[in-house]
Amino acid sequence: RAGQLLDRILAACGLEREDVYIGNILKCRPPENRDPRADEIIACLPYIQKQIELIKPEMIVALGAHAARTLLDTTKSIGQLRGHFHEYYPGLGQAPVKLMATYHPAFLLRSYSPENRRRVWEDMQKVLTELGLPVPDRR
Repeated sequence: RAGQLLDRILAACGLEREDVYIGNILKCRPPENRDPRADEIIACLPYIQKQIELIKPEMIVALGAHAARTLLDTTKSIGQLRGHFHEYYPGLGQAPVKLMATYHPAFLLRSYSPENRRRVWEDMQKVLTELGLPVPDRR
């Protein structure tokens, strides 16, 4: 269901999955869909770092606290991180990549409210504007 909601968010932005690259902090789902442990994140981190290095994205949208905190190397909450751009540093000698943190679609499904939906839409509008893409009217 979270993937379907992500498809709808992308569609509302005028994008399709083929327009974006989707990567995960962990390369496998933890048992019983629990939160990832620090040792699991550390073990998988080099893979997402290498993917980002190879892809050279114009922008990163970190969906959820685990992705945002891992990529930004912070302990701040997703509520503190979302809503403005951060810089992700892919490696020595490489230019930083703008990163927008926002709520994960699974969080929206668990904690649906008009306010949370509005916050994600505002975050995505900022991303589209920063990329120079048209911002569709809200549906």
